[in-house]
Amino acid sequence: MQELPFDKPVGVLVKTTCVDYPGHLAGSFFLKGCNIRCPYCYNKELVLENLCPDNLNTIQEVFNHLEKRQGILSGFVISGGEPLLNPYTPVIIKKARELGYKIKIDTNGTLPGKLKSLIEDPLLKPDFIAMDIKCSPQKYASIICNQKSPMYGKNNYFEKALKECVDILKEYPTENREWRTVLVPGLVSKEDIEYISNLLPEDASWQFAQFINKNCLDPEYNKLTPCTEKEAMELISLARKKIAGAVLR
Repeated sequence: MQELPFDKPVGVLVKTTCVDYPGHLAGSFFLKGCNIRCPYCYNKELVLENLCPDNLNTIQEVFNHLEKRQGILSGFVISGGEPLLNPYTPVIIKKARELGYKIKIDTNGTLPGKLKSLIEDPLLKPDFIAMDIKCSPQKYASIICNQKSPMYGKNNYFEKALKECVDILKEYPTENREWRTVLVPGLVSKEDIEYISNLLPEDASWQFAQFINKNCLDPEYNKLTPCTEKEAMELISLARKKIAGAVLR
């Protein structure tokens, strides 16, 4: 197998973050490449292969930063895009762990086989996993995947994948996992909240975020008005009927 080049720009490095890894001052690396196309995604430069922003960093730059901040930062987040698809993810995990960092992975929850393979390897198993859970499977198959996607219309795939990924994360200690939902108007309804509530464990940390109508993958979503605080809290109150750990970030 050909070695991966460390001088190729492959993602965006955030040198310091207080919010991306609960309980840790951390760095984050957002890798290019994703298997789905959320219309409200604001990281479109990382999702679309034909876009290559000027601010991309190389793996070597990431390693240099980790070495420089050793003993100051305690965590490192690998996000995307979808990091489970990226061949650099295992390389980054091993290097960061050698330097004493705790590892957090952000995943979209649609690749249970890859998630399982990662956590079954003791050298690669993340210390913390955050899984996006966006809406019901039917909307994954019709809205999250556009008509050009090979996954378009595959309701059964997404229903099975989401459940499998949730079940995998159930095996993690409560303090080492979370689920995340963006309150996108027209995408996340009361029915979606009820579906997700029934899927997650009762002790889940369920983190909600407000939709941002800026730089969306689908320009039509830039025209949407985010939920009002009252509308957001109505959905979160519904979620709390089953999941006490449902909060608005």
